[in-house]
Amino acid sequence: MIERYSRPEMAKIWSDETKYQTWLEVEVLACEAWAELGKIPRKALDEIRQKARLDIPRILEIEAKIHHDVVAFTTQLAEVIGPASKYVHMGLTSNDVVDTAQNVRMVKAADLLIKDVDRVLAILRRMALEYKNTVMIGRTHGVHAEPITFGLKCLVWYEEFRRHRERLRRAREIIRVGKLSGAVGTFSQSKPFIEEYVCKKMGLKPAPVATQVVQRDRHAEYMTTLAIVGAGIERIATEIRHLQRTEVREASEPFGKTQKGSSAMPHKRNPEICERLTGQARILRANALAAIENVTLWHERDISHSSVERVIIPDSTILLDYMFDKLAWVLDGLKVNPERMRENLESTRGLMFSQPVMIALVQKGLTREEAYAIVQRCAMQTWDGKKTFKQNLLADREGRKHLTAKELDEIMQVEKYLTEIETFYERCGVK
Repeated sequence: MIERYSRPEMAKIWSDETKYQTWLEVEVLACEAWAELGKIPRKALDEIRQKARLDIPRILEIEAKIHHDVVAFTTQLAEVIGPASKYVHMGLTSNDVVDTAQNVRMVKAADLLIKDVDRVLAILRRMALEYKNTVMIGRTHGVHAEPITFGLKCLVWYEEFRRHRERLRRAREIIRVGKLSGAVGTFSQSKPFIEEYVCKKMGLKPAPVATQVVQRDRHAEYMTTLAIVGAGIERIATEIRHLQRTEVREASEPFGKTQKGSSAMPHKRNPEICERLTGQARILRANALAAIENVTLWHERDISHSSVERVIIPDSTILLDYMFDKLAWVLDGLKVNPERMRENLESTRGLMFSQPVMIALVQKGLTREEAYAIVQRCAMQTWDGKKTFKQNLLADREGRKHLTAKELDEIMQVEKYLTEIETFYERCGVK
């Protein structure tokens, strides 16, 4: 589905083989539970365990005729098990098997995604420390504001992805439930013990109460979590895209020796992977919306959610896993240009010092409005002319009344903006 996909573990979770194998685990465990209650002879249970084997082509062949996947599955089992198969699926409805098995796979998918986050966190932590004192201009509205460090930018990403890890952990927990309570969730042909036994063996908790299905608000929360995490990846990708622009050139994604940026312009080095990640995040958001639409089902259940989930859950988990892999590759090989950062920092000839100059004027006795007017007037002259901000302040009739060149030199020191950087590293526990 995704070119050069490098994590087959996630794809395997959503394979037909794993799907049917997990269904089989649910069925066999349910038989074990019935045997514990004395409702299935031990000899029959042994026969089920020994003979239950999957033949996926045969399942698909049967399904093509009867148009019911679970019945096709149980029919194929009956063919290989023989008479003891009459105990398979006893007291269950299709979604007892399908929902429980799907949630097992969603938990496993979340486990892989949490590992992905850990990989990215390790890279971001390294970058935050490596570039802790690499000064660059901070931007608001895309316009130069005040100095920060590139390490601080990475630290912000690091802390955000720690939150994403916690979100995925919560999503894993919200979906870690199963149900084997029958056609409308009342245990009419089953017992709570069956549900409790199977869920415990499969690493799930019984849903406290259910209808024919596990309620889809759980799935919606899981899917919106994937979308939020995808938005976090998109945020980093978008930042790198901006930093890679020709006019900025402060950082850029890796570019291989044999890579081509354009069919027409050989000079191009485009942020192709980051652009790809930006677009793919939109798919996660669209799939999350579909999951929210699935929350509303008719009465105790209809089937409108099923066809949707067969697409969005595998696609979103596989896609997010892929996005993490590409993000890690981009970050680990990111080309950072401290010299260009310094050039850009100085390109506005001192305008980044407008706030401390204004504060200094207030401390001299001016009102904030008076100080703001002086600073803004000199700043606009700097934007439009060739003189530095300092030169314009000293040439301004009001400005030179209150601040000397020596005082401005004392004020206009980049390092003063960075005196509290350590505070943020301490708060984030990054040392």
